[in-house]
Amino acid sequence: MSVVKSFYRTIKDRWQSESGYRQVLIIAFPLILSTGSWSVQQFVDRVFLTWYSPEAVAAAMPAGLLNFTIMSFFLGIAGYVSTFAAQYYGANQHQRIGPAIWQGNYVALLGGLFLIGMIPLAEPFFKYVNHAPGVQKNEIIYFQILCLGGFGSIAVSAMSGFFSGRGKTWPILWANIAGTATNLIGDYLLIFGKFGFPEMGITGAAIATILTPVPALIIYAIIFSRPKYNHRYHLLKGWRFEKPLFMRLMKFGVPSGVQFFLDVAGFTAFLLFIGKINPGDVSILAATNIAFGINSLSFMPMIGVGIAVSVLVGQHLGKDRSDLAEKSVYSGFHITILYMGAIAALYVLTPEIFIDPFDSGSNKEEFARIRQLTIVLLKFVAVYSIFDTMNIIFASAIKGAGDTKYVMYMIVVISLGVLVIPSYIALLHFGGGIYVAWTIGSLYVILLGFAFLKRFLGGKWKTMRVIEEHPITLPLNPPINPIGSDMQE
Repeated sequence: MSVVKSFYRTIKDRWQSESGYRQVLIIAFPLILSTGSWSVQQFVDRVFLTWYSPEAVAAAMPAGLLNFTIMSFFLGIAGYVSTFAAQYYGANQHQRIGPAIWQGNYVALLGGLFLIGMIPLAEPFFKYVNHAPGVQKNEIIYFQILCLGGFGSIAVSAMSGFFSGRGKTWPILWANIAGTATNLIGDYLLIFGKFGFPEMGITGAAIATILTPVPALIIYAIIFSRPKYNHRYHLLKGWRFEKPLFMRLMKFGVPSGVQFFLDVAGFTAFLLFIGKINPGDVSILAATNIAFGINSLSFMPMIGVGIAVSVLVGQHLGKDRSDLAEKSVYSGFHITILYMGAIAALYVLTPEIFIDPFDSGSNKEEFARIRQLTIVLLKFVAVYSIFDTMNIIFASAIKGAGDTKYVMYMIVVISLGVLVIPSYIALLHFGGGIYVAWTIGSLYVILLGFAFLKRFLGGKWKTMRVIEEHPITLPLNPPINPIGSDMQE
């Protein structure tokens, strides 16, 4: 009984203390719902396309991932604005937050133009990949339309840094809910041709996707234009291009962008290799896409916890409190491992609850083989998702400090050495099957998690900063609640 009381007391203390579970969840909860809404978009998109045709759902993941792979480099840079905002906020240099956000918007402009330049390359690329003809046609259409929406997605990533960096994350939730509603309604109307709209299939899904960031851009623009924010954070005053600040964003953000790019690129190559195992058997690629979609639905909300950890690390290091930064990381890890452990158990024990939505509107005969494969693949997901919690939390922690080069180097070495090259050799030269591919993919996730854990335990991140040297002035009346009075901005 005394052990139970002691455990309860420990949990209660950890919940209430600074950098404890409560503080992490206060910041993370809106982000969990936000990243969860993105997963819902992807999940429903895959379900609708599964109902529409096997070729459409088989094409959506490779083409979508290729687009996201290219965009991820710019997303990684623009999204790193949140670390600058967090450290400026912790150091009480509030007027520097606005200029940092604007440098991220300039990255979004460059990224949007680059993606538009990729449109003519879609047809030769997917012909080279040589998936089944019906899949290939859909891949080209989906990729080309998605490239038109690059600027909006990257700009939203940069602008959201103003809220996440300060720990005021509710506006991000409202913006994501609006975007999700836009996407889901657009999917239903345009994929199937409802209420007088034309039936457009995968073209409609792509159009709905590029409309998704529009509500967020409008909401953020309205908030940014409020005088109190412009006065305190220079959100409008700081519009000018600042070369020193931009170059510092490049110094820390480019490795983050490269890491994000290579991480996504590795899995994109992995998916393309799987598509070549037996090009005539659409069920192999469709089952892989569905398994990844199911994994994303449960996994992406935990990215919100990772963002919260990164924010708290940045804020506490801005205050020179590495002890509190470290404590917030372990609080986030405890939350994440508990959640993912429960989800992993469901993958193994009751996979049907995840697969049935795909089955309900599909051709039963065509889906039978896909269903059988997906049940097995979810067992792989159950194993590697436990270790993926280390990727989420410990990579977020060291990136929140500025240790982005290490993260980049690890992605380069492990992605190439464990995922891409072994997959290429095993699948394309030795005729390995779907289960060989997923074994390699699982090993990649596991090794990456341990690499980030090792770096975090080394402690070098505690001495890192991304902001310029500046005397720290503490506010006279610091808020007790980390969300502050404008939680419902």
